[in-house]
Amino acid sequence: MQFDSLGLKPELLRAVSEQGYTQPTPVQQKAIPVVLEGRDLMASAQTGTGKTAAFTLPLLHQLSERRAGHPRPRALILLPTRELAAQVHENLRAYGRHLNLKSLEVFGGVNINPQITKLKRGIDVLIATPGRLIDHMERGTVRLDAIETLILDEADRMLDMGFRPAIERVVKALPKQRQTLLFSATFSKEITEMARRYLNDPVRVETAAPNSTVDAIAQQAVRVDQKKKRELLSWMIGSKDWRQVLVFTRTKHGANRLAKQLETDGLTSAAIHGNKSQGARTRALGDFKKNKVRVLVATDIAARGLDIDQLPHVVNYDIPHVPEDYVHRIGRTGRAGRDGLAVSLVSGSEHGLFEDIRKLVKVEIPTETVDGYEPTEPLSKGSPSSPPRRGRGGGGNRGNGGNRGSGKPSGARNQGKGGQRHSRSRRAA
Repeated sequence: MQFDSLGLKPELLRAVSEQGYTQPTPVQQKAIPVVLEGRDLMASAQTGTGKTAAFTLPLLHQLSERRAGHPRPRALILLPTRELAAQVHENLRAYGRHLNLKSLEVFGGVNINPQITKLKRGIDVLIATPGRLIDHMERGTVRLDAIETLILDEADRMLDMGFRPAIERVVKALPKQRQTLLFSATFSKEITEMARRYLNDPVRVETAAPNSTVDAIAQQAVRVDQKKKRELLSWMIGSKDWRQVLVFTRTKHGANRLAKQLETDGLTSAAIHGNKSQGARTRALGDFKKNKVRVLVATDIAARGLDIDQLPHVVNYDIPHVPEDYVHRIGRTGRAGRDGLAVSLVSGSEHGLFEDIRKLVKVEIPTETVDGYEPTEPLSKGSPSSPPRRGRGGGGNRGNGGNRGSGKPSGARNQGKGGQRHSRSRRAA
């Protein structure tokens, strides 16, 4: 199937071609015709399968067919994070470059006044995070009474982040007669209930089994003691010449510390998390995309929705306590059919957590050790019922980056040994 068989306007097909795409992905094939028919949609798709275009392309088609006689927004895209809002807006502009439609992204962490000015000028599409949108509603700087289409993107993450009351408040301010599209990585009970309340007889689209991982992603686990993780990570990046690596930690403090340690090892690194200013996060992501930064260390919230073309490597430095977060993390690579590698560094205390992940994804994940980094920690018998408590220093072996950077930088030492160290497969106990 080609894009020109989906019934989209020539202007949109031209923009899609300019982006280098010729064939729609499965979620686009299934969702675009449904949206063009005006039906409500409940869609579950893996990260990186092209879901943004699955709703932006038919949305732009519909808006260009129905010209507005007022300056109020006609479509609202509600999503969980600033980064995702910026990326969805970027895609919207790229696909709508040959159409005379105006759009605006609004999120917190930046001055609200320029947003107010642009809202007064009039827009067609509003892309917003719940908190900042509520702020505009309370100030009276936005009216939602002309919304024709509501899109809830990454609805599961919005619920995880506690935005349910804000979403409820926003929906109450919208016209009852509207088209609603809901996109979620999984169809949990909460998401199904949300769809029942907000959607009208929706078409249900699923392009992958719940919590499945992209086939193009090679998954690997490496057993290593917590205190050796940083040293092993530096050696893997240096000896294997990885040039673009997204690394996940559990905490903001851990992300900062690991990024500084990797810099000490001679690897250009940056950290992004909720405590970073929007400007700092945008710069770090931009430098990473341009290969000015080799390693980007991120927390789950900050990295949610990151759209990085051809990202080859994702590393789980800390194993997530919520198994579903593993699916979201490694979905940063292997996007749109491209190959990717996801490596998880598993300490003895994280063994139970990783076993929970294996049960969830139902995919064989080979476990290896690396010569010189053989683990000595005992394996945990089960996953902890709650995240471990951390002191200021990160809680010793349970914290992020257990090696505090004392002694000789591992990157320089290990790279000097070249290929003498190699991984060998061993079945985990």
